[in-house]
Amino acid sequence: MMLFPLHRKPCLLLFLMPVWLTLIFCLQAAAESPQTPTLGTQLSINHGAKKVSGAAIQIDEQGNRHLAWYEAGKERHELFYVAVTAGATTVPSAVHVNQHGPPVAAIHQSPSLAVGPTGDVYLSWTSPQSPPSNNPFASTLRLSTSKDRGQTFSMPIIVNDDTTPSSHTFDNMCVDRKGVVHLAWIDERTGKRQPKTYITRSLDRGGSVAKNLQLEGNTCVCCRTALASAPDGTVYVAWRQILDDTFRETVVARSTDGGKTYSSPVIVGNDRWNFPGCPHRPASLAVDGKGRVYVTWYTEGPDDVPGIYLAMSDDQGRTFSPRKKLNVSTSTFPDTPQMAVDRSGRVLVAWEELSPVRHEIYFSSSLDRGQTFSPPQRLNNAKAQHPAVAVNQQGQGIISWVEHAFPNNVTIVQNVTLP
Repeated sequence: MMLFPLHRKPCLLLFLMPVWLTLIFCLQAAAESPQTPTLGTQLSINHGAKKVSGAAIQIDEQGNRHLAWYEAGKERHELFYVAVTAGATTVPSAVHVNQHGPPVAAIHQSPSLAVGPTGDVYLSWTSPQSPPSNNPFASTLRLSTSKDRGQTFSMPIIVNDDTTPSSHTFDNMCVDRKGVVHLAWIDERTGKRQPKTYITRSLDRGGSVAKNLQLEGNTCVCCRTALASAPDGTVYVAWRQILDDTFRETVVARSTDGGKTYSSPVIVGNDRWNFPGCPHRPASLAVDGKGRVYVTWYTEGPDDVPGIYLAMSDDQGRTFSPRKKLNVSTSTFPDTPQMAVDRSGRVLVAWEELSPVRHEIYFSSSLDRGQTFSPPQRLNNAKAQHPAVAVNQQGQGIISWVEHAFPNNVTIVQNVTLP
């Protein structure tokens, strides 16, 4: 064994000190490396005292942020759209989409928004049925298209191919890898007490739509549909189905032929939630680059305990994993979960947390394809509702919500960077 003379120990310590400092620095840097999304700047749209819907949002591969929403006017409801370029810190003037067209039917939900692979912008929305009927909920589903990246929009086409005085609403939309636009909605044309989920597609960039297709099963009348397309072209649709005239279950069906036909729906969570009415609580649906299907939804289950859950499928929606509970608070009620997933399987989920005096927006994230999630983090500064989430494939995301700071209603857009 080699022994160092005492007078050489200080020299040895001086020699090793930089090594130790470097090691400590590296360990500290590794510990501080971002394992949760980084919150960036916020954008805001002040609507004044006007009542507004939540925003439908998307972020494209160039980092441009797209938003659409409804506003209540003095005489009628209106539809607006705005694009905020990547890096911009202010919101330009919005485009009044239906200024020369029919009014919006209602503002209790957002419009549906999708951006195509060539930059086309699509908006689906509902207007009151014309001429009016004895059914106060009768509506027409419309599709507006912009082929100049949101600067102007075409006059809307009608999506539903019937003329019955019934509701055609709770719509959602996605664009697949080939640019085909897929739309789903809840339709009461078969009878007021027998709503169904319908679907169609546009093969000509929003110029027309195909014959409407009715999917299997009875549909919960006001839980909005959800749509997502996979890299392999599979299209998925989710809705809440009524089973045995009793249970309200989130289900998913798929199309492997570009939207021509759809499979029978598959139950996602098997919640066995018995509720004598429509809970008005939609599911959220996404697919990652490897084809894993993600579903988040609200349920109260057989014990009437509110919860938001996530389940996943690796076999094209034929089976789903056991559900994973996302909310952790025991003093508030969770509500309206919304989710977005990028190609690598990074997940962002935002939802409302409610109490008799609180109305807040929380978000959580997963970097391992939904296996684990970060602790929920609050986002809002004032009473808030209507969360929405979007991500692109570059690790850029946005979360939006509406804050009510009397007398103003303000749409907030939070920029998010995924690690």
